[in-house]
Amino acid sequence: MTASAARYLDCFDLDVTLRDAAIDEQHRPTRRMIANAAIGMHVEDAFYSVRELREAVSWIHEGEPGGKRKLTSILGNPAGDDFQRCIYFCLAGRGVVEMIDDLMWLEELLEARGRISGDMHRQRIKARPLVSPYVADEPDGPVVSTTADFQQGRSWWIDPELGV
Repeated sequence: MTASAARYLDCFDLDVTLRDAAIDEQHRPTRRMIANAAIGMHVEDAFYSVRELREAVSWIHEGEPGGKRKLTSILGNPAGDDFQRCIYFCLAGRGVVEMIDDLMWLEELLEARGRISGDMHRQRIKARPLVSPYVADEPDGPVVSTTADFQQGRSWWIDPELGV
């Protein structure tokens, strides 16, 4: 990369695609919500948190043993990740297929963001500092019950987007 090209990337905003997605009226409201929720999150933490959440929801949908246990460990861990809970509750009740689709969409955005961050780091190009949207590192408030034998409601079986 030339010096002049690096100058234009200096202090690049790694959240630019998330910011764009958050205001794009072509996206469903749930996608805009989760894009907004991811702005400012640490690059690796955001990606791995969303991937873990997507895997848990997918496992439940696919009938994998341990899927419910994985989701309750994410949502019910008092020392867990408020970001994961935020993403889950932005999507909860919207239909499991749509939920998985939105999680996959966000996961792809966050993976690309991570690749760009890695490339910039290797080339010693500065990124604009990420400002965490959270005021504390520890979770705040009550958490979800940790009973893995939870009842799955209609959103796990009926999906309006699929006409079911």
